[in-house]
Amino acid sequence: MQFWDRLKGLPSPPLSWRRPSTTQSDTSEKQLFRVTHPFHPLHGQQFEMIEYYQCWGENRVFFLDSSGQLQRLPASWTDVIGEDPFVTVAAGRSPLRVEDLLRLVDLLDRLQVGEEV
Repeated sequence: MQFWDRLKGLPSPPLSWRRPSTTQSDTSEKQLFRVTHPFHPLHGQQFEMIEYYQCWGENRVFFLDSSGQLQRLPASWTDVIGEDPFVTVAAGRSPLRVEDLLRLVDLLDRLQVGEEV
């Protein structure tokens, strides 16, 4: 089964997000990546990247899991784009970024007053 056949039935990203195919991909060399998100169940595991492109609002990597099923992850949860500068500077002292903590505070405030989220 081809990669694109596996995407049938999934919602299509808007046309403005689709990457134009202007150059031939070099498929002769496998590109491996590792899942780096500390709380993801696949953390530390390595996979062969099938495709990398922007869809559903962010860059994602597509790969086949151990059972051969097509999976996708945000590229930021992998070593494809390198380590987050905050993670490097924090050096393990803070697992959460200030931006994420502020979003959490906002969410908790809205929940406390009974707003739908």
